[in-house]
Amino acid sequence: MTHSCIRLRRGAVTTVAVGMLTVPVAGGAAAAVPAPVPVAVGTAAPPAPPPSAPTPEGVFRELTPAVAQQLDEAVQRVMREAGVPGVSVGLWTPDKGRYVRSFGVADKSSGPRMTPDLYTRIGSETKTFTVTALLKLVDQGVVGLDDPIGKYVEGVPNGDRITLRQLAGMRSGLFNYSEDEDFYKALTSDPRRPFTPRQLLDYSFKHPVLFSPGEKFAYCNTNLILLGLVIEKAGGAPLGEFIRKNVLAPAGLNDTLFPVGAEFPAPHARGYTDQTASGQVEDATDWNPSWGWAAGAMISDLQDLRVWAPTVATGVLPNGRTLISPATQKQRLTMESTAMPGVGYGLGIFNVQGWIGHNGSLPGYESLTIYLPAARATLVVVLNTDIDHDGAEPSTLFGEAITKIVTPGNVFDLPAQPAAR
Repeated sequence: MTHSCIRLRRGAVTTVAVGMLTVPVAGGAAAAVPAPVPVAVGTAAPPAPPPSAPTPEGVFRELTPAVAQQLDEAVQRVMREAGVPGVSVGLWTPDKGRYVRSFGVADKSSGPRMTPDLYTRIGSETKTFTVTALLKLVDQGVVGLDDPIGKYVEGVPNGDRITLRQLAGMRSGLFNYSEDEDFYKALTSDPRRPFTPRQLLDYSFKHPVLFSPGEKFAYCNTNLILLGLVIEKAGGAPLGEFIRKNVLAPAGLNDTLFPVGAEFPAPHARGYTDQTASGQVEDATDWNPSWGWAAGAMISDLQDLRVWAPTVATGVLPNGRTLISPATQKQRLTMESTAMPGVGYGLGIFNVQGWIGHNGSLPGYESLTIYLPAARATLVVVLNTDIDHDGAEPSTLFGEAITKIVTPGNVFDLPAQPAAR
């Protein structure tokens, strides 16, 4: 097991190294998945085509009761197979209906059900907010995407050559601090300890660079720590404050926050991980996420992520105004090759078979927030474990199972690779 599986790095949209231990569903056998909580689905509509029928790219199936039943079964199947305690799923479209359900439990010890209103740690989905904050500064003319990082932060290997664009696009060549053995030991020996951004960079910078800037894609949390420092220096405010004022407030994301420590608003589910010093499954709910900072510390909920998915994918706010200028948004969505078939990475955002967005993962929690422009459809999945199943992230398994039903022409099939955790 490689310690790059501090899943924050996979919290990008894919996964990385593995924790094979599965968590049993609370209440006994895997088949004992509690009934789903509240549902909202489309009503009267023509019969949907069978799953095996060829479906053009961008076509979204009507969310009829019959399709909702297929989704229920698919989600519960993944839960059983992957040992996921609890999950909430939301699908929204402007003309095909919506589907919002929760399954399983929020706490394995006391048994309360998972519900759609719970706060959750979103891991590397934080990257979409950090990069959006950077792009706000680009629009303001305060920073340039082709500025070298050395202009803002001293002591960066190749700092005179690595650009902000390469950092946001995961093409810096820097070593990922969350893969460092000493970091892993420090975190797992005392998961409630705080880390500073400079401490995180020190874990990275003691390693040689992996390749020349811009040479290839390699998912790396170090990149986002550096961008967070750029935002603080150029924006003149702490990162969390800058994101709140310039990103969250304009988008109306009142239940999304950048914690300064281990605080976690109620209500929330308990989160379970096997990324521990002993390798045993533990409750990671109250671990301090400062080790993820600009790369993975944020908290949100299903409804806010529903709003964020089309906002980050289009650069347009819910009220129709622009959050990011069209020219800058175009640069964000210029997807470079990742060596994974059907997967591109822009500036802090993925395109997986047409679905644009990001996933998130850190000990105890996973999430997936994606938008399909061709159908104007949003999918959000949140769950309370990050334990892999047969080398695959649970959030990806849910995404694949759901999209096979509703968008068989655009299946979210992100492979589990170290390149994107």
